Amino acid sequence: MPVSASPSCIAFEGDRRVASGDLRDMARLAKERLDHGDGSLLIFDSTSSHLVEMDLRGSLDEILARLPNAAVPSDPDAPPEPDPPSPRGPGRPKLGVVAREVTLLPRHWEWLAQQRGGASVALRRLVDEARHANKDKDRIRQAQEATYRFIAALAGDKPDYEEVVRALFAGDAARFAQRTAGWPIDVRDHARALATAAFAPSPDQAATTARSADCQPPAGMK
Repeated sequence: MPVSASPSCIAFEGDRRVASGDLRDMARLAKERLDHGDGSLLIFDSTSSHLVEMDLRGSLDEILARLPNAAVPSDPDAPPEPDPPSPRGPGRPKLGVVAREVTLLPRHWEWLAQQRGGASVALRRLVDEARHANKDKDRIRQAQEATYRFIAALAGDKPDYEEVVRALFAGDAARFAQRTAGWPIDVRDHARALATAAFAPSPDQAATTARSADCQPPAGMK
């Protein structure tokens, strides 16, 4: 799994949560466990639940140096040297734009060419509009996928596992909580925490529900 320099991670030993922290914290823990003959540690990205793999060969300093963007200056007390300024050329600033290949049909290119600002501006606008329109669906999908990765890794042999998976993807929070009740506490609690965003209504939905409740007449009135 590709990892950023300092993701938030959580470590499990069997069914027991043993630590949480950034990637460097996890590397130190994993090296310590390995040196004591224990390689059973599983480390997850706390947000996505992807398993974090590390190259644990060599000394701790060598392990830390191999982590993404983990290089340190030779003198730990010396402040890092600033990057030299890049020469500024004519034209617009880069603004973090990344160039990648996009494959479209001719009619798509024709339509994009007719849009104000050209194809790149139109594509960025369409992506932003789609992200906004689908933010709730994306939030639910990402929470479902993160929860599933975690329970597939640690709870595949637990009671009612298949029912829990069905409840997760059906959006049934009550059944999910009921079917995970008998799981080991740390596994159960982390699975429920990951699944929260898959079940919770969006802010817009919550506001709509609140407005609907405000409009209901008091009990006994018609």
